[in-house]
Amino acid sequence: MIVGTLELSLRLDGAFSLKDKRRVLRSLLDHARRDFKVSAAEVDDHDLWNSAIIGVACVSNDSAHAESILQSVIDLFDTHPEVAVESADKHIERQ
Repeated sequence: MIVGTLELSLRLDGAFSLKDKRRVLRSLLDHARRDFKVSAAEVDDHDLWNSAIIGVACVSNDSAHAESILQSVIDLFDTHPEVAVESADKHIERQ
């Protein structure tokens, strides 16, 4: 079993309140969960309206597949006009 994890550090240029932040993140997290079958949640910076730390996890039987899924999630967040990915820390492990 291959477990892939991803920690994304985001800057939300289009958010001017926590309500704006929740709107943007909820949409992106729902999209990632639905389209890529990953677990995803905001894991830090809960009270900051212009930044977020997102945790993502996936399980696969192939490390290349897990890498592809995590890269697709990065691309999803990176192409959103209100979000800038500041860092992406990926780990792929065999369990």
